[in-house]
Amino acid sequence: MTRLSHLDEKGEARMVDVTEKAVTQRTARAEGVIAMAPETLKLIEKGEAKKGDVLAAARIAGIMAAKRTHELIPLCHPLSLTKVAMEFSPCAAGIRVAAEVKVAGPTGVEMEALTAVSVACLTIYDMLKAADKAMVIEGVRLIEKTGGRSGTYRADARARR
Repeated sequence: MTRLSHLDEKGEARMVDVTEKAVTQRTARAEGVIAMAPETLKLIEKGEAKKGDVLAAARIAGIMAAKRTHELIPLCHPLSLTKVAMEFSPCAAGIRVAAEVKVAGPTGVEMEALTAVSVACLTIYDMLKAADKAMVIEGVRLIEKTGGRSGTYRADARARR
C-alpha cells in the first residue's frame, strides 16, 4: 500500500518536508471543459458577453490562481513559478481549458495546473451565468507531469475529451 506523504506516522496531516529534495525542472499540464449551450459559446466567439472579454478574464484568473495555489489548497508549498500558460479552444461541448505550469523546485506543480484550469472555468461560468446557468464544469484532470522522483506521467490519450 502506498503511504500518503501528507500524513505523519500518527496519521495526522502535515506539510511534506522538501528540504532534502533535489531542485529539478518540473512541469504539469491539466485540462478541463466548461460545457455550455451553443448560443453561449457564440457570445464568447463574437465578443458579445455583457461582462466583457470572457477568455481574457479567464486567462488572468487562471494565471493568478496558479500563483496562489498554496493559499487555497492546504499543505501545498508556495512556489516561484517560472511559467503559467493558459489555452482556450472551442470543442463540441463548449470550451476546453488547458494550463501548463513550470517551476525549478523541489516539488511538483500538478496542483497549480489543476487550480489554474478550475479557476479559469469558474471565471467563464461567472462571466456567462446570466446567459446560461446550466453550464457544467467537467473533466478537470492532470494530462502530464514531468520531473521529480516519480518521473513522467502522461494520461491515457483515449480518456481525453
